[in-house]
Amino acid sequence: MTRISIPMTAGAARVFVTLSLAGLLLATGCRDAPDRPATDPAPAATAIEPDDVVTVTREPISTGPAVSGELRASREATVRAEVAGSVYDVTVEEGQPVQRGQVLCRIDAPALRDSVASAEVGVRSTSQGVTAAEREEQRTAALVAEGLLPRRDLDTAHQSVEEARARLADAQARQATSSDQSAKRTVRAPLSGVVSKRAANAGDVVAPGAPLVTIIDPSSMQFEASVPSDSLSAVRRGAPVEFRTSGDSGQRFAGRIDRIAPAADPVTRQVRIYVSVPNTSRQLVAGLFAEGRIDAASRHGLVVPSTAVEMNDRGAWVSRLRSGRVERVPVAVGLRDERDARVEIRLGVEEGDSILTGPAQTIPSGTPVALRRDSRTAALR
Repeated sequence: MTRISIPMTAGAARVFVTLSLAGLLLATGCRDAPDRPATDPAPAATAIEPDDVVTVTREPISTGPAVSGELRASREATVRAEVAGSVYDVTVEEGQPVQRGQVLCRIDAPALRDSVASAEVGVRSTSQGVTAAEREEQRTAALVAEGLLPRRDLDTAHQSVEEARARLADAQARQATSSDQSAKRTVRAPLSGVVSKRAANAGDVVAPGAPLVTIIDPSSMQFEASVPSDSLSAVRRGAPVEFRTSGDSGQRFAGRIDRIAPAADPVTRQVRIYVSVPNTSRQLVAGLFAEGRIDAASRHGLVVPSTAVEMNDRGAWVSRLRSGRVERVPVAVGLRDERDARVEIRLGVEEGDSILTGPAQTIPSGTPVALRRDSRTAALR
């Protein structure tokens, strides 16, 4: 083969070399550079549980010192024996309603029966003595008028009448006392209510002062509770009290402070309060333990659980969700409900805002989050 040489000038050679290098670099760049997206992908959302989110609601909130104590009947009477003897004819049972004046039981007291009989005999005897003395006075007066007897005999007869009348009055007093004592053998209810305890049965021998029957009026209860002495500033007569009884975690009852003890307990340093509680429905019974709170302050406001608010030396903060991201928000705290673990938020959030609580509060501000629902995630907005 015959080669043909074409002469090349110096300028043409430089152009050729430049074009060759450019083509080489272009080919190398296209072959080695990886594929890159136009923009960086969004960071993955942090999944949170439904229990990690609470909603700001507007509702009543109250605050005040906690109290605990026992329920007692406002009116209670323990009927005791007033005479000694053997109990019989018991007419009531525990839980039975009674009316004032109703017979509860009777006590057999033979000595009282004998005393009444003796007093009756004494009255009859002295009454006859008065009659005889009055007749003698009349006879003596007639004889004195006729001049057959001296005047001093009439004075003596008159004195005998007065003495007989005095003996009659004394006998009548003894009879009344015996009758009163005998009447105490029949035991009656001092008030209308319900028998809460029957301490005596038929055949029991009792002495004066022995308890027989206890009656309470269940229409009104009294909550006797104790308050720490450092909370006395919130205690005032007429203040509302809300409480729940032991064994009943759902229903709440209400009353008002009726009395406040003038001195603290020397051991516990707590002050006793007495709360009047209406009980027309008869749901409350005496003897139950109860826990509650004095409503020292109450109002409607924006409320969240206490666990949703973080307190530090810089103030109070919440983690709010906005457009699917976490944002740290400073808030102003109002009333604190220690019993129900709730806090009023005065400034910083609005009704309906979603607030993180629990472990989710540690998620940094600006982090996108998604709510886990049935193994699927849904972005929070």
